[in-house]
Amino acid sequence: MNLPNKLTVLRVILIPFFMVFILLPDFCGINRIASDLIAAAIFGIASFTDYLDGKIARSQNIVTDFGKFMDPIADKLMVFGAFLCFLVADAYAEYRYIFAVIVFVVLLREFAVTSIRLVAQSSGGKVIAANMLGKIKTVTQIIFILAALLEKHLFFFCDFMVQYTPITILSCLVMFVFTVLSGANYLLANKQYIDPKK
Repeated sequence: MNLPNKLTVLRVILIPFFMVFILLPDFCGINRIASDLIAAAIFGIASFTDYLDGKIARSQNIVTDFGKFMDPIADKLMVFGAFLCFLVADAYAEYRYIFAVIVFVVLLREFAVTSIRLVAQSSGGKVIAANMLGKIKTVTQIIFILAALLEKHLFFFCDFMVQYTPITILSCLVMFVFTVLSGANYLLANKQYIDPKK
C-alpha cells in the first residue's frame, strides 16, 4: 500500500462527502451557495489526488497493478457520484434531461471499457492502463463538474452567465465528445478481446 495507492483510496473516501454537500440543501436549510462551494472544494481535492498519485507513481517507478486497476475505478466513482447528484438535486433540475443522456453515454462507455479490462485480465492476465484520450476525457469531466457547481456562484454579477451558464454548457459538450472518442479508440485498440470468433 504505497503512497499513490493510498491517495487513490483517499479519493474514494472523499466521494460521499461531496455528494452529501451537493444534495444537502434539498433536505435541510443549508445555503446552496455554501454547499456547492464546499462540494466543489472537496471534489477539487479528490481530483488533485488523481493527478498526484499518477505523478508520484511514475516519478518513483512504483506503478502497480492495484493502481492501474483502482485508479480508473476511483475516477469513475467520483464522476458518477457527481452526475447522479446532478440528476436528483433540485438546483440542477433545468439540466436533468441533458444529464440523463450524458450519464447514459458515459455509463455505456465505462461499462464497455471495464468489460474489456475484465476480459483482458481473465484471458491473459493483462492489465490495461488508461490511455491519453482516457485521461483527457477524465479531465474534461472534472472541468464540467466544477463548472456546473461554481459558474452560477462565481459569476453572480452577470445575468447572462447565471441564466445561460455558457461555461457549463461548453465544457459539457467537450466532455461528451471526448467520452465518445476515448470509448471508440479504446474499443478499436482492444478489439481482439471482443472478437466474436473467440
